[in-house]
Amino acid sequence: MAKKGNRVQVILECTEHKTSGMPGMSRYITTKNRKNTTSRLELKKYNPVLKKMTVHKEIK
Repeated sequence: MAKKGNRVQVILECTEHKTSGMPGMSRYITTKNRKNTTSRLELKKYNPVLKKMTVHKEIK
């Protein structure tokens, strides 16, 4: 059975990695409260391929 509630899993993908042209990708999975945060989530996370902190945006 599926959980009922406002918390949903979202996937965060690096924005700088796409434009760099390097192979691979940096993605994180986290949860957000759909009721409080209706817009797309945007967090600074570590990208191990680029070896620096970058902006990760919610996809899908």
